[in-house]
Amino acid sequence: MKLCVIEGDGIGHEVVPAAVRVLRQLIPQLEIVYGRAGWDCFEQTGQALPAATIALAREAQAVLFGACSSPSYAVKGYASPIVQLRHATETYANLRPTRFLPVPTARQGVDLLVVRENTEDLYIGDERTVDAGDTGTATKRITRRASERIAHTAFRLARQEGRRRVTIVHKGNVLPQTDGLFRRVAYEVSREYGDIETDELLVDTAAYWMVKEPTRFDVILTPNLYGDILSDMAAAWGGGLGLAPALNLGDAVAIAEPVHGSAPDIAGQGIANPTAVVLSAAMLVRHHWHKPEIADRIESAVNAALSKGDYTSDILGANGMSTDQFADSICQNLL
Repeated sequence: MKLCVIEGDGIGHEVVPAAVRVLRQLIPQLEIVYGRAGWDCFEQTGQALPAATIALAREAQAVLFGACSSPSYAVKGYASPIVQLRHATETYANLRPTRFLPVPTARQGVDLLVVRENTEDLYIGDERTVDAGDTGTATKRITRRASERIAHTAFRLARQEGRRRVTIVHKGNVLPQTDGLFRRVAYEVSREYGDIETDELLVDTAAYWMVKEPTRFDVILTPNLYGDILSDMAAAWGGGLGLAPALNLGDAVAIAEPVHGSAPDIAGQGIANPTAVVLSAAMLVRHHWHKPEIADRIESAVNAALSKGDYTSDILGANGMSTDQFADSICQNLL
């Protein structure tokens, strides 16, 4: 097995090595190559995602990606490297689970999975301005092909994981030519999975229920933008964005990527909790390398560490553990 590691920016340089330690303990034969991407890379080389990094990712077929600092304003020549990498590797399914973790901010009983289409919608990046910059326009693209494959992914995962229901989330009442297409195709695919219940919610209603009663959800199937927003909302019930894992899954390549950002406010202090990237690595092991027993051991070790009250300072406060100490605790709990 081969893994391309991209630490990215900020706390990526601290939490990704922690996850690599966990993987090496369980898979000592793992071959690791390193690539560069992110804002720092862009400032130093003029490229946020060098072609050499894309080549490494495609060759390894498995990627562990840290976090990137992307400005919220236009910078000539810069585009989000993780979005670029998802497109370059055709990792069309973004899987974002939220499960209860033994931390003070989590909610008992929450166990849901957001399956988010990862290659189109507004995130294709087709934006332009006219009227001397006074009018901005973005293209929203939804295709039958992409909708079919993400729907099959959602229903297949529901069946594999013993889940009972897939909820299609859309805004087809306002956007019948795009979200309406997504909804229609999802229902067509659902007929091939008669053992799985299918229902639907408008995205604003889904957001309401995510806040009011997240335990009503099992699997959420949704286009790109809504999946990004709803999965971040859901993460609050799992202990927060800093603990939320994710996996970008394609037919050939998978990219494990924590949901959190580069956290410049705490970067370099050695206090960032590595749970999100460690659990993302476990998802890679489970869904891409198909080694569920190793994934189970990683997830159990994280839960054991948190159950003992082993919290890093970004969770507990000034008296918390360091990133490396928490990684030590995970490694000690591996069975």
